[in-house]
Amino acid sequence: MSFDLDQFVTDCRSVLKEDAGHRLVREVVARAVSEPASVLQRLGQPQRAEIQPLYRSHDLTILNVIWGPRMTLMPHNHQMWAIIGIYSGREDNIFWRRLPDGSGRVEAAGARALSVGDVESLGHNIIHSVTNPIPRLTGAIHVYGGDFFAAERSEWDSETLMEAGTTRSE
Repeated sequence: MSFDLDQFVTDCRSVLKEDAGHRLVREVVARAVSEPASVLQRLGQPQRAEIQPLYRSHDLTILNVIWGPRMTLMPHNHQMWAIIGIYSGREDNIFWRRLPDGSGRVEAAGARALSVGDVESLGHNIIHSVTNPIPRLTGAIHVYGGDFFAAERSEWDSETLMEAGTTRSE
């Protein structure tokens, strides 16, 4: 079986109609990254850190995310569910929770190291940071339950862990 991007998008759209959550989309992503060589053949060997939009609509965004060597992204949320599937390299996620004191700070609440073939589901309110801990590029398919580029999200300062404000990708 080879990774067919058009079929992947069709499958994600189809199961989204059946399940407004993300359980069935996770299964589609898991099938895709279970054959990482096929994904690499279709998407190409990662060449540089970037976010490549593969599909975008109001209720679904599919990205090819390439993390640079040892790259770290500050704690942030997406305000929508997300599915991460690794097809090359490694992605470490730290999961954060807001402190109950109302200060706007977060504290670490868990972590998950994702390697080739691994898939992780993130709920609507998850706050996470991402690190590529290896000295080469990492490739991942990220699927979001909404328009990733139009959504407002919060970010937290990496040093103080204080909420730094709301941003948009566009």
